[in-house]
Amino acid sequence: MGFKCGILGLSNVGKSTLFNALTATAAAQASSYPFSTIEPNVGEVMVPDARLDMLAKLAKSAKSKPARLSFVDIAGLVSGASRGEGLGNQFLAHVREVDAIAHVVRCFTDPNVAHVNVANVSGVIDPVADIDTIETELMLADLESLERRLEGVAKKAKGNDKDAEDAKETLALAGRALDLLRAGRPARLVERELGEEKAFRMLGLLTSIPVLYVCNVDEAAAAGGNELSRKVQARADAEGAPCVTISAKIEAEIAALPAQERAAYLAAIGLEEPGLARLIRAGYALLDLITYFTAGPKEAAAWTIKRGTKAPQAAAVIHTDFERGFIRAETIAYDDYVAYGGEAGAQQAGKMRLEGKSYVVRDGDVMHFRFAT
Repeated sequence: MGFKCGILGLSNVGKSTLFNALTATAAAQASSYPFSTIEPNVGEVMVPDARLDMLAKLAKSAKSKPARLSFVDIAGLVSGASRGEGLGNQFLAHVREVDAIAHVVRCFTDPNVAHVNVANVSGVIDPVADIDTIETELMLADLESLERRLEGVAKKAKGNDKDAEDAKETLALAGRALDLLRAGRPARLVERELGEEKAFRMLGLLTSIPVLYVCNVDEAAAAGGNELSRKVQARADAEGAPCVTISAKIEAEIAALPAQERAAYLAAIGLEEPGLARLIRAGYALLDLITYFTAGPKEAAAWTIKRGTKAPQAAAVIHTDFERGFIRAETIAYDDYVAYGGEAGAQQAGKMRLEGKSYVVRDGDVMHFRFAT
């Protein structure tokens, strides 16, 4: 289990090139023409984690099973898409299905690649203006969606049953969201209590989806960024959003290399790791995700959960029966597992803990679940 990340941006910012590189496939058509992606493309990648390799070695596992992450390449939007102009309106539904948005922004100049932003008539590459264009279109779509639903929800709220209570909660949240959207601010800024989170998610608002920015730079700026990417970084810092600088061209070149040659190539251009690893880490931090592990002779596996998840719900990621019949979790911290040479050594050193239903799983825990069938 990983998460689903939608790759979104204006046309010709390098989304499809980045998607191809990240998923090491040619499923998405990379083109210098607008709307080259006419169907959403989905690709899965394995989440790189050196801890899993170490656990598999110590446990003498026959195979490893990394966590997986889905990338969805969503067609480029243009100004006016949410009002039904252009092709972008066909793809708003696909945005609603993702857990996070990787907003790819063009931070490179290339006279051979047209820049498509009808809201920016100057033709000058302006990544912050591009961000505003996308955000505006998504806010307009949210406004239309909420205003269309408001009358029906208001009618339900006039009753006296449970449905009426739920409708009142929805109406209050929708009102707060509308106030923000009408002021030109995204719905993710709506102030809400923890108990309101489920009802808020049910509104299905595009601008409530967490966002991280991906600056697509040329090869020369891959290691240190450039003036354009620094403008995006400043915007991201102001929003409290993650920002990752990547050269889609370099990522494509890395994807085409044999695995054993990639480290040398990265070192030669001054990078310590591929952009994929940085993008995944940023996504995990954005969604507050952590990883726990299982390890044995048959398989070592990584499992993704939300921070704060308790042991039975973490077990359900493997199989729902594990949650229903949960008894306890034999748990070893990753550092202890490594320091004592595996499960047996950690157990002998008193580092294995028996945790019950109230235990909150920590990042790096190596767990073995006991459950009743």
